[in-house]
Amino acid sequence: MVNLILLFVAAVSLCVWLLQEVKGRRQIHTALQWCAEKKTASDAGSLRQQVLPAWLEWSYRLVALLWLVWVVSVVMVKDGDFALALVVLTALAGVIAGLDRFVFEKARQAFVEAGNVAVYITYFVKQEQDSLKREFGGMLPIAENARSFFPVLLVVLVLRSFVVEPFQIPSASMVPSLEVGDYILVNKFNYGLRLPVAGNKILEVGEPKRGDVMVFFPPGDSRYFIKRVVGLPGDELRYVNKKLYVNGELVPHTLVAEVPPLQPVTQVIREDFGNVDHLIHHDKRIYRGDFVTTVQPGHYFMMGDNRDNSSDSRVWGQVPEENIVGQAFAIWMHWRGLSQLPSFDRVGRIR
Repeated sequence: MVNLILLFVAAVSLCVWLLQEVKGRRQIHTALQWCAEKKTASDAGSLRQQVLPAWLEWSYRLVALLWLVWVVSVVMVKDGDFALALVVLTALAGVIAGLDRFVFEKARQAFVEAGNVAVYITYFVKQEQDSLKREFGGMLPIAENARSFFPVLLVVLVLRSFVVEPFQIPSASMVPSLEVGDYILVNKFNYGLRLPVAGNKILEVGEPKRGDVMVFFPPGDSRYFIKRVVGLPGDELRYVNKKLYVNGELVPHTLVAEVPPLQPVTQVIREDFGNVDHLIHHDKRIYRGDFVTTVQPGHYFMMGDNRDNSSDSRVWGQVPEENIVGQAFAIWMHWRGLSQLPSFDRVGRIR
């Protein structure tokens, strides 16, 4: 619903601006030309009242209200797609900014700077002349906002889509590597460049490796998940008595500690995939069963480091390559919520 509201508000905004720029501008020019010929206004305030159509102001307020409705829907419903919103906002701002700059700007500026309109404006004091030229020959509010925000939105879109994207860890499935409240950075380049929203790969760069911490969409789910890659396409995986075998070989692991010391319930184990070693947790109170599987071509098998408390490929299946978002590589802040202050004690590389 939130995405539909976004698309509706964007379409209305574009249509209202075009109506203002075409019909409203024509009305302004006609009224201004008549005032210049009749010399009807003696001050800038009176001229504005005679020239500016009232519907320009309320139509702009309508657009502002619709955007407020969208923001409220995002906060209340919480099912919006940020990537889609960023693409739509950037496209909308770019279209309006481009049309205003290359189609409408020159004509409206020429109108107030030539002929009897230009002469008429010189009858007013210097400060009012500049103000009137900006109002009658300058950008309308929607175009002004679009041209201001477009460069910022474009930079954010490029960085977020093709370079790096921030995420926040919502669950304990990756403990001890990642904790609830960790804010992480995800490399969007390592696994190939993908189009925002569509997710289609447009440039091959690299492929996931065993041990990588990866952000992705699980099959049939639109939410971001983060787990560790334990199986590559074609791998045969066996998980027996909480020990992982890849292609018949036991993944090296070492018991580091059992906590709490007096009545241990959690085993802290160091697991080594060759290219990376990391810590995992086993809960001695939980046994989720064994499995044997072969990873399909173009798919990856994902598991959480909190092995007995993780919803992963054991639950919802293998992750297709097109669902990959990127590789998580660093923690840049830890913040559990408003009741606590942000902390930077956990800043560093993700293992």
